[in-house]
Parts: sequence; C-alpha cells; structure tokens
Amino acid sequence: MKLWDKSITVDKDIERFTIGKDPEMDLFLAKYDVLGSMAHITMLESIGLLTKYELAQLLAELKKIYMLAEGGKFVIEEGIEDVHSQVELMLTRELGDIGKKIHSGRSRNDQVLLDMKLFTRSAIYDVYDSVGDLFNVLIDQSERYKSVLMPGYTHLQIAMPSSFGLWFGSYAESLVDDLQLLQAALRVCNRNPLGSAAGYGSSFPLNRQMTTDLLGFDGLNYNSIYAQMGRGKMERTVSFCFGFNCKHCCKNGI
Repeated sequence: MKLWDKSITVDKDIERFTIGKDPEMDLFLAKYDVLGSMAHITMLESIGLLTKYELAQLLAELKKIYMLAEGGKFVIEEGIEDVHSQVELMLTRELGDIGKKIHSGRSRNDQVLLDMKLFTRSAIYDVYDSVGDLFNVLIDQSERYKSVLMPGYTHLQIAMPSSFGLWFGSYAESLVDDLQLLQAALRVCNRNPLGSAAGYGSSFPLNRQMTTDLLGFDGLNYNSIYAQMGRGKMERTVSFCFGFNCKHCCKNGI
C-alpha cells in the first residue's frame, strides 16, 4: 500500500505515466535526504526527543547510507515508494524502532521541499563555479587578443574598427549580469522549509534555526503555509534563470 493510498484503484497506465519514473529521480535526492535527516535528528536530540545514544546510532547508519548514495550504490527497492521510505527502511532494519524516530516532527511535504532545495542549491553552486571559470577564460582571451583588429559593423556596413579582445570582453561582462540573476535565484532557493511539516507546523518545540544553521541556509521560510505554497515556485524561478541565460547566450553566439 502506498503512503498516499485512498483505497481507489488507479489505472496502471496512468500511474506508470505520472509516477513511473519517480524512483529514478529520487536517486538524485538520496544524499540530500540523508543530510536533511542528519540535521533534523541532531535538532531532535537537542530538544529531548532523542537520546544521545539514539542520535549516535542514527548518525552512524545515516553516514553509511550517505556513502552509498555518494558512490552511486543507493537503491530504492521494488515496492518502496520513495527515497524517504527507503532511508527509513534501511535504518529500521539495522536499528529497529529507533529508525522510525527520524520522522518525528516532519512530514514528507517539508522533507521533499528540503531535498529539492538542497539538490538545487548544489546544482546552482556547480553552475556558478563553471560560469566563473568561463568568465576567467574570456577575460584572458580578451587581453590576449586586444590588439588583433577586426572591423566593427553597423547595419551590415563596416564602421569603427574593433578587436577580437573587445568581443571576448563583452561576453565576459554579459556573464556578470547572468551571475547576478543566478544569485537572485539562489536567494529564493536558500531558505529552510524544514519544520513546516504538512503546511501547519508541528506541535513539537522544533528548533528551526538550528536546522537552518546546520544545513547552511541563509534563513527560513518563516510562514509554514507559504513554505508549502512555494513548492514549485523555487524550481520555476531557477529554471527561468537558466532558461533566460541560455537563450541570451545562444542569441549572442556563446
């Protein structure tokens, strides 16, 4: 039985089309799910919902699972719904009921939000580094070819003289604007939704600032309802940023 099963039979073709590849996509989130769980249980111990002994056991097992995910050996087993269920299953196999405690004070809603934000933030950092490398190459080429002349054109007619270096520099400066847009997308992404649960918070005295600090977020999604309403908004914002920059670069010949 699925976690969201409503005792309604769903056409198998529809199910395969809508969620058939979910386990494949969840593999991208595995190590981030583990990192989120490690931060969450560290916070749970600090407010007395886990003992130090339980925390030590859980962290040790989660580190093993993280290494599997990092090495591409993490597998979502047949019949297991998602990455969260698989991680919890692996913990309960090793630790019994202690493994189930990682879900205290959480919903799969805020867990999915957290995984997506951690994954997306990492991807933004990777792109940022790559664009920074490209910027340095363009600046080097701009300096190298600054004296190699070429004609400048206006309305298909030869105009003022230009240089290859000037053109390389123009692409470099364009990337600066693109990186500023990427920084704006990162600010939208880098807010902690953990603790919003299913949209209405938790009755447990969760320390949301602690998980924010442990996971390196800039701040919180303070309103629990907005944290859930923002599902998809962050992805759309980042996708727009990448799509706009890609279109801009292609238009300018990069």
